[in-house]
Amino acid sequence: MQKFRFLTNHALVLSHIARQPRITARELSDIIGISERATHNIIGDLLEEEYITKKREGRRSRYLFNPDRSISSAGWEDMAAGYLLTAIGWKKRGRPRKVD
Repeated sequence: MQKFRFLTNHALVLSHIARQPRITARELSDIIGISERATHNIIGDLLEEEYITKKREGRRSRYLFNPDRSISSAGWEDMAAGYLLTAIGWKKRGRPRKVD
């Protein structure tokens, strides 16, 4: 019997990507405890629904979290995903400033 989790695997993947934009699917699967294939499927879902975008950096990918994307769960449509992740410890990173 699978142990109860307060957050879904989608929320867990999204929260880790938001905190570590260069994390790999293998690292995510190890942390969360799901298969790498399931992790790739979740990343695909998050890309399709525009919670994240992906940018290639050499052989790796960098994920960009869209904190303004609304949560699609019933009753939470007016809530941005960034608010949810902030509640569980995510901190929005500012853009680095140019030093003159």
